[in-house]
Amino acid sequence: MTNAFSAMLESHDVILADGATGTNLFNMGLQSGDAPELWNVDEPAKIRALYQGSVDAGSDLFLTNTFGGTAARLKLHDAQDRVRELNRAGAELGREVADKAGRKVIVAGSVGPTGEIMEPVGSLSHAAAVEMFHEQAEGLKEGGVDVLWLETISAPEEYRAAAEAFALADMPWVGTMSFDTAGRTMMGVTSADMVQLVESLPNAPLAFGANCGTGSSDILRTVLGFAAQGTERPIISKGNAGIPKYVDGHIHYDGTPELMGEYAVMARNSGAKIIGGCCGTMPEHLRSMREALDTTPRGERPTLDQITEKLGAFTSASDGTGDDAAAAPERRTRRRRRA
Repeated sequence: MTNAFSAMLESHDVILADGATGTNLFNMGLQSGDAPELWNVDEPAKIRALYQGSVDAGSDLFLTNTFGGTAARLKLHDAQDRVRELNRAGAELGREVADKAGRKVIVAGSVGPTGEIMEPVGSLSHAAAVEMFHEQAEGLKEGGVDVLWLETISAPEEYRAAAEAFALADMPWVGTMSFDTAGRTMMGVTSADMVQLVESLPNAPLAFGANCGTGSSDILRTVLGFAAQGTERPIISKGNAGIPKYVDGHIHYDGTPELMGEYAVMARNSGAKIIGGCCGTMPEHLRSMREALDTTPRGERPTLDQITEKLGAFTSASDGTGDDAAAAPERRTRRRRRA
């Protein structure tokens, strides 16, 4: 399928994505527990400012404010009947900002996890998950996104359901998982497992990778794991701005703009084609990442020691693979948001 995003993959050596959604919106006044998606209708100027911050910092691509846009997530705010409306509105605001950028900027429709556990462990059926993802995808399509962007997924079953839904919507897509549990996703998926999953899908994504997780060192170890499988599919790295810490009752990410610049270059050298930030990543981080990618020549693939020397220690001894890997973590429910 030829579209604006696949054309950018062909024309760009590296694509700079955006940063955090939640961190930036909290700075604009969003309260903990509120649904950011409601701001697509109630506070459109602030959502435009969110998108504009990424564009002004040099991002080639930004995600819409629709991470929690499935009926399952919106039901927590009694907004389950507004899926199409809220996703369409978030996409339309993004289209407006991108079309005024004066250069090509991709609008990616963010699709996060449902927050439910799928059968047979949980109660969410494959058919119900497909229906929810399809409903959201149609709203984003109506709003004019260039590509659907699945993110922060832990379970392969949910990834497969989204892939099927996006085929029904006839939309190109990419998808990332979060490797936040000793090198694995919460449901036990390793980097090698994800490559196998992606290549087995009838409707495979245009690109795949990792987002969120823990620190920037950890996500690069996962990116190296993807690259080691010999995949030729573009890899996404969208890491947090350092490690989250509680400071004065609030979560603070300790990654400086300089550190994120180093991270961006190392992500590119590790094999990533699409590089951005996740929780804690602000426009000032993105500007540093843009400058570093534009001014630093491509280098050799970094070793694990070089990664930790530049970006800090890993948060776990293992990358989730090999004989020293811990057993797959217990499956449990967890509701998360891309901050």
